[in-house]
Amino acid sequence: MPDLRLTIESVDVAKYAAAPLLVFKVGIANEPEEEIIHTVALRTQIQIEASRRKYDVNEQARLMDLFGEPDRWGQTLRTMLWTHTSVVVPRFTGTVLADLPVPCTFDFNVAATKYFHGVTSGDLPLCFQFSGTVFYQSEDGTLQVAPISWDKEAKYRLPVKVWKDLMDMYYPNSAWLALQRDTFEKLYQYKVREGIPTWEEALERALSALPETVRL
Repeated sequence: MPDLRLTIESVDVAKYAAAPLLVFKVGIANEPEEEIIHTVALRTQIQIEASRRKYDVNEQARLMDLFGEPDRWGQTLRTMLWTHTSVVVPRFTGTVLADLPVPCTFDFNVAATKYFHGVTSGDLPLCFQFSGTVFYQSEDGTLQVAPISWDKEAKYRLPVKVWKDLMDMYYPNSAWLALQRDTFEKLYQYKVREGIPTWEEALERALSALPETVRL
C-alpha cells in the first residue's frame, strides 16, 4: 500500500494565466519506491498560520482591521483558512514533482487578501493539509485504490514579495474594493452631478471634505 510523503519545494508566479495564479511545486515520494502509482487525486487545504511570525509596528497597524488592537492579538491572532485546491498527478514510480495551482484574489472583502496586503516583508507561514485518493498497482498487477491519510501535511513559508509581485503584475498601481449597491449609487450620483471624470477623483474630492485627521 502506498505511503506518500508530500513536501512543498518552491512557488512560482503563473505569468500567462487569465487571473492571478500561484503554482506551488509539490514533491511526492512514495514508499515502497518500486510501487507503480497510476494516479493521485490530490486535494489540498491551505491555512495561514498567522501566529508563527512576528509583526513590526507598521504591520500591526495595517492588520488592525483583521485582528484588532495589538494588545488583543493573544486572543485574535489565530490560524485561518486561505483556500482549497486540487490536482491530478499522473503515473509515476518513486518520486515526482507536481504543480499545485492556487488562484489568488485582490478582493479586500477576503480575510486572506487583507492579511497578505498587511504584511510588508519577510514571509507568510502556510500549512498545506492533504487528502485524496491514490490509484496504484498491487504486486499481482491489479489496480487498487487507497485514501491519502488525513495526517499528511507540509509547512511552507511563502515570501511576501512573491504575492506582492503577483498582484503588481495583474493590478498595477490599483486595488479592488466592493461596495454595497446603495453606497455605489450615492457615489455614482455624486460623480455624475459634479461632472467628475474618474472614480479616483470622485473619491479624492469626497475625502478632501473630511477633517485632515480623519483623512490621515
